[in-house]
Amino acid sequence: MAEFFEITKEWFFTLGEDYGVNPIIFGSIYVGAIPFFTLSIGWLVKNYRQQKSIVLPALSSTFFFISAYLYLIIAGENVPWWVYGVVVMMIGYGAWSTYQKVKNKIEDVAPEIDSNELPG
Repeated sequence: MAEFFEITKEWFFTLGEDYGVNPIIFGSIYVGAIPFFTLSIGWLVKNYRQQKSIVLPALSSTFFFISAYLYLIIAGENVPWWVYGVVVMMIGYGAWSTYQKVKNKIEDVAPEIDSNELPG
């Protein structure tokens, strides 16, 4: 078991060397963003239940979700292509799901509008 922890520690610290970032800062951003991400999700749910705008809570939760990866992309030197792909896919999925929720909300509020008339 001690060997597993030693291998994991060595991998974690060489990760920073491979990508040109400090793994302590990366881990701190990653772990430090968890409370803010949780608060943003709570704010999102509260606004959704009160039928207020969910744009700002959605943007803040997305920012805290990808903040460590943004540090990796901005400060990193040899970042592999799949990291960029994952971040772009997360942002794209967030935009698509938000669009679908808004479209469904419009259909709920104004059912007389044919959904074929809406873009997308």
